[in-house]
Amino acid sequence: MKTARARALTATATAALLLSAAGCSTMGGDSASEPTETPSSTGGGGADEVGGTVVLVTHSSFSLPKKLVRSFESETGIDLETRSAGDGGTLTAKLSLTKDNPTGDVAFGVDNTFASRPLDEGVFASYAADLPAGADEYVLDEGGDRLTPVDVGNVCVNVDTTWFEREGIEPPRTLDDLTDPTYADLFVTSGASTSSPGMAFLLSTIAEYGEDGWQDYWTDLLANGAKVVDGWEDAYYGDFTQGGADGERPIVLSYDSSPAFTVTDGRSTTAALLDTCFRQVEYAGVLAGADNPAGAEAVVDWLVSDEVQAALPTSMYVFPVSDAVEVPADWAQHAEQPSEPYEVAPADIAAHREEWLTEWTDVISR
Repeated sequence: MKTARARALTATATAALLLSAAGCSTMGGDSASEPTETPSSTGGGGADEVGGTVVLVTHSSFSLPKKLVRSFESETGIDLETRSAGDGGTLTAKLSLTKDNPTGDVAFGVDNTFASRPLDEGVFASYAADLPAGADEYVLDEGGDRLTPVDVGNVCVNVDTTWFEREGIEPPRTLDDLTDPTYADLFVTSGASTSSPGMAFLLSTIAEYGEDGWQDYWTDLLANGAKVVDGWEDAYYGDFTQGGADGERPIVLSYDSSPAFTVTDGRSTTAALLDTCFRQVEYAGVLAGADNPAGAEAVVDWLVSDEVQAALPTSMYVFPVSDAVEVPADWAQHAEQPSEPYEVAPADIAAHREEWLTEWTDVISR
């Protein structure tokens, strides 16, 4: 999410987002990112000693507190090895390409915008964890027996509010506004073909302008100087003015939770544009052909446990799917969620994704 996730939200976020964890991706440690005490775990991750090495293939945004990982390993006898495969889109593509010789036992980070491809290609084995309260809302209509929802975030356009205040310019509010000359050369987004947030943003434009109009919108957006980069990290930490790397663009594609991580003296320096958002759900699943399927199932169970769900906001910049845990106070104040995010039916995504991506690539290549 939207590396976040967001979502949302990645490993380099530690320094840039004021916490020892970062967005839609963060690097957790034995400090602020450790979860508070919660009720006992949901799921069976620590119930039995399954043992052995389990290789978790995930995106570059994955991070949980080291203490939490060590506790899981101690309780289960599992040695958890994490392998990063790039952004969410890259992760999904690699999982499909290696389906006959998987590079791990379990995967986390495939989201609802990319899930249809690996599901259709038989990447995941049949396994569904016992879900915590509230998580049923995020189960896929097709594939719910193989992919378990872990986190949710809304991919939204974000703005550097301090930049707009300093320049005396009213920030944009809608997708239409991003094509206004007032905001020429100010917006940076990750690409739809290389980034799950980028794909979510493309779907937002398809939902808003329809199959016959979104191409014209993107033509206008690019003509207004929008910049397209590979991944969320490139956009947020490279080009965004609040990303910490001398970026020059005060409008960026990120997550609804992002403003909770740019708080100074009780006030956030960024804001999510809630009329531009698309809901992104990330899933975990056991890989078909896994060397340690029992251990992989334990990892999926662990990811929906109360302890991990409580750690997600401050370690991976995303909302838990569980209603049984509370989000941090800063989130309650600054991470406002949209009331009506854009949606595209999973069946439509499955049927048209490749077509849409081909058309999108044609538009941005002109």
